[in-house]
Amino acid sequence: MSKVTLTTELPIPAETASALARKPELMRYVLSPVLKVYRLDVPQRIEVGTQGQARFWWFGVVPAWTHHLTIKKLEPNEIYTNEHGGPVHTWNHRLTFEPIDEHSCRYTDEIETDEGVSGLMTRVFVRLMFRHRHRRWRTIAAILQ
Repeated sequence: MSKVTLTTELPIPAETASALARKPELMRYVLSPVLKVYRLDVPQRIEVGTQGQARFWWFGVVPAWTHHLTIKKLEPNEIYTNEHGGPVHTWNHRLTFEPIDEHSCRYTDEIETDEGVSGLMTRVFVRLMFRHRHRRWRTIAAILQ
C-alpha cells in the first residue's frame, strides 16, 4: 500500500468542516468539474457501516466508473472509508479536521492505494485530483466565512 497525504488550512471551524464532509452533495461540489457525479446513492445521514456508490463521468461527458464506499469510522473530527471502483482496487480514505482555533482548522486527506503500476497511476491521479479538491474546499470555506 502507498499513502498520499494533503493538508489545507480552512478559515472555518473544524466542526463546520466535518459536518460539511458528511453531506453527500459536498462530494459533487469538490470533484466537479473534473469528475461529474451521476446517480449518487448515499444516504443523507451517514454512520459507521453506511455504504454508497456514485457513477463518475470525466468532465460530465466521458463515462468513467462506478465508485463504491463504506464508512468504517466516524468520529467528530474524522471520517474513514474503504473505497474501490474502476481502476482503483483499494482506496482507504481518512479525512481529519484538526482545530487550529475557534475559527479555523487543518483539513487533511490521507489516501492509501494499491501498489504496482496501476498503483503509480492511481497515486498521480490522487495528487492531481486532491489538489483540485482542496482548492474547491478553500472556495466553499471562504464563502461560509
